[in-house]
Amino acid sequence: MITSKTITRFRDLPTPFYFYDLDVLHATCQKVREESSKGGFKVHYAVKANPNPRILNIISSYGFGADCVSYNEIERAISSGFDPSETVFAGVGKTDKDIEAALKADIFCFNCESIPEMEVINSLAEIQDKVATIALRINPYIEAHTHKYITTGVAESKFGVNTWELKEVLEKLKSLKNLNLKGIHFHIGSQITKMSVFKSLCSRINELQEFFSSHNIDLKIINVGGGLGIDYSNPEKAARFEDYFSMINEFVKLRQGQHIHAEPGRSLVGQCGSLISKVLYIKKGSNTTFAIIDAGMTDLIRPALYQAIHKIENLTSDGKAVRYDVVGPVCESADSFAKYIELPETRRGDIIAIRSAGAYGEAMASRYNLRDLPGVVFSDEI
Repeated sequence: MITSKTITRFRDLPTPFYFYDLDVLHATCQKVREESSKGGFKVHYAVKANPNPRILNIISSYGFGADCVSYNEIERAISSGFDPSETVFAGVGKTDKDIEAALKADIFCFNCESIPEMEVINSLAEIQDKVATIALRINPYIEAHTHKYITTGVAESKFGVNTWELKEVLEKLKSLKNLNLKGIHFHIGSQITKMSVFKSLCSRINELQEFFSSHNIDLKIINVGGGLGIDYSNPEKAARFEDYFSMINEFVKLRQGQHIHAEPGRSLVGQCGSLISKVLYIKKGSNTTFAIIDAGMTDLIRPALYQAIHKIENLTSDGKAVRYDVVGPVCESADSFAKYIELPETRRGDIIAIRSAGAYGEAMASRYNLRDLPGVVFSDEI
């Protein structure tokens, strides 16, 4: 929670910076652990959401595994307390270097997305005299009802093995002696708020279980992926973990000896982070008033990339309500955080908080325009 004491301290700190409320993070992790344990889920945190080392260290302390999409993420996760034996490696374009390093680290599982990828992992595992455990990431053809850039389970997606390829995949696996197929994996998108989407995924998983059983494949891992969304309009509200885990537990029909895995990212860290900025100028436009802040799309690209809406607060004004376009200093018209939103009358030097920025905020920051990367402040430091 951002308190009056916190706001006072913010005035003395160089902006922009990410502020992480560790109480919120701990409460969220505890909730995920409680709800996931009811159905025996193994949780792997999606590191891409936020790879800050201190954030990772806290998440790993709750006994979660890691879901990574590059070896650099694997290395960061391991150094932050995650066990390699509970680390999965996903991604449609794993490099040879990444695969070789992941094999040496003895990670738990590769989530494979194509026959060519399987062939490469097999050949590299053979060189190291190892057998790589794999799960097949299958495209379930389910519409996630989210932004097109974060929809990953439809027919035109680059991700996953197509269902019509499965017989060919199983035939190919017979010759890949350094691969051990232990499960199936899915990921249909990100920022999913409709539970009906996950229910559809459960039905598809049950159908595919029948397919693998008919081919005498004994699956041990059923990985439902991630994608659970958060409420960006209400930063104090946690994701619907109870509904999510209980529904999957109810509708996925596990077989004897099978274990269910999930890969939450945004829902674990999204609500613990805020991007803190200062107002540089108030500028009158022909049709609007601009509040120009020192944070830009280089610090939080989600509004420019995904047209994402974050709650924006002026923490230091209690003036009358005025409507503003909140924009950054980057030389791009896309560098806009919100249009025509109501804020207390805003002046140069006011502190602005862009909420629910703990996921895909700091992780996606860049140095475009040679801007400095945003700072990081944790709640127990002020």
